[in-house]
Amino acid sequence: MRKLIKPLLPLIALVLMLAGCQALTGDTLGQNIDDTTITTTVKAKLAGDKGSSVTRVQVDTNRGVVALTGTVESAADRARAEQITRTVSGVKGVANNLQVPK
Repeated sequence: MRKLIKPLLPLIALVLMLAGCQALTGDTLGQNIDDTTITTTVKAKLAGDKGSSVTRVQVDTNRGVVALTGTVESAADRARAEQITRTVSGVKGVANNLQVPK
């Protein structure tokens, strides 16, 4: 019996650790990975957008809702950043907190 359980100990430890992570944050490992992927994809698309100042935008994702913060040069850049963000797969909503200087 011990010989059967011993090889499974690392797997059991991993399962318990992942279950504990979900209990503390309320998010599953999969959700955290999805949010990270969304954030990375949004940042890449914003950086690749030519002709606008949306590269200085901070991006944070929580359960598929992307928060955009920072300062952009114009209202058009603010709208463009939100438009780009909404094209990313997995985005459930956008909190556009971008500021345009007066």
